[in-house]
Amino acid sequence: MSKYKFDHIHVTSTDPAKTAEFYEKTFGARLVEKMDMGKGRYMLKLDLCGVTMLISKTDDEKKAGLGHFGMCVPHLQKAVDELKANDVKFSMEVTKISPQLTISFLEAPDNLGVELSESES
Repeated sequence: MSKYKFDHIHVTSTDPAKTAEFYEKTFGARLVEKMDMGKGRYMLKLDLCGVTMLISKTDDEKKAGLGHFGMCVPHLQKAVDELKANDVKFSMEVTKISPQLTISFLEAPDNLGVELSESES
């Protein structure tokens, strides 16, 4: 069985800066990076008590909140194959997002998505 490691929580917000400010003031989160996602989009990366929290923009208030959580694994395709053999369903096949990032999404209960990403460790 593949070895998994918790990676991040991804939240969507109608106002990412305001949301980040809330976590900074309320829990002492620290802004680590503002990531350029292209086409005028950005994502904020915070350190929330040792947990990576990503905040991206949504224009739909109904879709704001917890988007998904992420797990990383050393060999993504192997992990996906193992999970599929156990009847786990995927909403996104293994996809190279950038030279540094390859991901896939599986379907967890209660309409929650779980992102799997490939890590070097």
